[in-house]
Amino acid sequence: MSQYHVLIPSAGRGSRMQSSRPKQYLPLNGEPLLKHVIQTFESFAAIASISVVIAENDQDWQPALLAGCQKTRVLLCGGATRAESVLNGLRALNTQVQARDWILVHDAARPGIDHEMLLRLIDSVGDDDTGAILALPLADTLKRAGTQTTIAETIPRNHLWQAQTPQMFRYAELQSALSHSIEKQPTDEAQAMEWMGHHPKLVQGSLKNMKVTYPDDLQVVAALMQMSQS
Repeated sequence: MSQYHVLIPSAGRGSRMQSSRPKQYLPLNGEPLLKHVIQTFESFAAIASISVVIAENDQDWQPALLAGCQKTRVLLCGGATRAESVLNGLRALNTQVQARDWILVHDAARPGIDHEMLLRLIDSVGDDDTGAILALPLADTLKRAGTQTTIAETIPRNHLWQAQTPQMFRYAELQSALSHSIEKQPTDEAQAMEWMGHHPKLVQGSLKNMKVTYPDDLQVVAALMQMSQS
């Protein structure tokens, strides 16, 4: 029977946060963003293992982040890009997972992930080898910028979704897709799978699962998480 494994690429610096520390280590409700992510997956029974991919020279990593964890390990193989970190992590797991096991790749800076979203993703995929990602249908009107930050055109939002994570694919297929596309620098795992001819499913995510990218995002995510717990 296929198992579910989580891979968390956490080697980036998050320069848009304008912080001296990588954003995954910034505090949110008393705990680093990364700790919130790890705790959610640790407490989800279906998850067999969790692997956090960090840079070999990461000076901000603290072993205390794994206090009380039973499923989580650290892989010192982070790359220069997200895709490289994920591919390096997959290769490091070569002897520990099976070809048809599921890999759930999740951003370290999405602390709002919860069990309800994970169940929805796993149930939607079932045994379908296509895989799936969490995502949100776009609600806002999109504008393409021209020169001098003026509007060049309006882009119809019909059928447009904003990708989130986890992005869930079979281990062997995801590793193959990333290996073949790494030079083209895919922005997420789904794009690498698309380039191999696959059409991953879109599964309803949540605003609470937004990625912390800019300084104000911390307060927004904190508020959304507190509202969901009340």
